[in-house]
Amino acid sequence: MKALLVNPNLKEVTEIEIEPTLEAIQNLIGFKTVDSDEIDSNFDQLFFDEECFIRQQDQVGRFKVDNLAPIVGMGVIVNTADSKTFNSPKVGLSDLIKRVTFL
Repeated sequence: MKALLVNPNLKEVTEIEIEPTLEAIQNLIGFKTVDSDEIDSNFDQLFFDEECFIRQQDQVGRFKVDNLAPIVGMGVIVNTADSKTFNSPKVGLSDLIKRVTFL
């Protein structure tokens, strides 16, 4: 499936192919402790390291999508209604790029 990867270190958002599993998302983020926030009403979710603010990480970039709280580290956007079944996001790459702010 397709996923959108937000890399704040490179200040870029890219479309990638991953397996439709939580493990694939965790591997991209780099941690097993993941949480998610809805970014639209189509069940697109931003997955990120749940402990990103309490974990000591030097020189790791930050970003935010729309008015959500800032995230430290990588973010992965996929479509899921139940956090168990993953699909390609409904939001397009060019539309998401306009909504991401790197801090």
